[in-house]
Amino acid sequence: MSNDTSRMPGGRRFTSRSGRELDFTPLGFGSAPLGNLYKAISNAQARDTVAQAWEQGVRYYDTAPLYGYGLAETRVGSFVREQPRDSYLLSTKVGRLLRRADPDKRDGIGKFFDVPSREVIYDYSYDGVMRCFEVSFERLGLDRIDISLCHDIDIFTHGSAEASAQRTKEFLDGGVRALSDLRSQGVVGAIGIGVNEWQVSEVVARNADVDLFLLAGRYTLLEQEALDSFMPLIESKKMGVIIGGPFNSGILATGPKPGAYFNYEPAPQAVLDRVAAIERVCQAHMVPLRDAALQFPLMHPSVVSVIPGGVTPDEVRGNADSMRTVIPAQLWADLKSEGLLRADAPIVDHRSHAKG
Repeated sequence: MSNDTSRMPGGRRFTSRSGRELDFTPLGFGSAPLGNLYKAISNAQARDTVAQAWEQGVRYYDTAPLYGYGLAETRVGSFVREQPRDSYLLSTKVGRLLRRADPDKRDGIGKFFDVPSREVIYDYSYDGVMRCFEVSFERLGLDRIDISLCHDIDIFTHGSAEASAQRTKEFLDGGVRALSDLRSQGVVGAIGIGVNEWQVSEVVARNADVDLFLLAGRYTLLEQEALDSFMPLIESKKMGVIIGGPFNSGILATGPKPGAYFNYEPAPQAVLDRVAAIERVCQAHMVPLRDAALQFPLMHPSVVSVIPGGVTPDEVRGNADSMRTVIPAQLWADLKSEGLLRADAPIVDHRSHAKG
């Protein structure tokens, strides 16, 4: 990719199995809120939000057919199409085909608002992945997609270990071959999966020649269980990780206030207590909790970007400001000494910080 002096400093270059070099900004943009997640927003607000991310130097944008049942892809695509193609990275996902449905029978009622009436057909086969990819191409209006990720083959989505295993097998038997073909043709630069669980990511890492994992909420300031085996494995295989959900659904941004959310549900007392303890250490160093939460994952050498969501320009500016905070090394050391951060969690920051 060409150099872009306006991009956020401290980015990481990742080379895919195909030899494609991908330049990630440390802060990416997660577009689920642009799909009218939890509330509807106007096209104008969506565009202003993406434009603010660009203004802040963000050059990595993630989307998916699920987000607003095509709406987020359309909104992200309408903005990035106007930018020089080699100046940004874009990822989208495969595995969900969208079919027209009656409005009262559509998927996502109560979660996505004012969106097209669609029902989801899960299909991780070779043909299903190819069909999903082609439709995303049209919604985005692009000629290539930098990163294509198989979406949600986890227990969280499919409801049981057995169902997740069946979907994972379907992908490994067919879908991964489709993505590999697209990568070898140069239509896609890198391939992988996007899920909420590190365990299924590890299965794929051991059984497929993929590049990247978008892991939502499972390597954060609050959770580091992925260090048991998954993170060492991908480091040894020279694969990369994109961290979604760095605030664990909100609690690491809001703090342990009543009603704070963890993993899409009201946080249990044990989580509230642990976050309160982490926040006390942050306050002792005069560092906002959300700033530490956003920056922590990037200290792992396999993490290429962190992608919080943003629904307003102010939220995007806040994320960018959090990324620019200089955090003293002693904060991380104190978290470890108090047993609030795993002893084996990397805590060396290799990034340069923006000034101002």
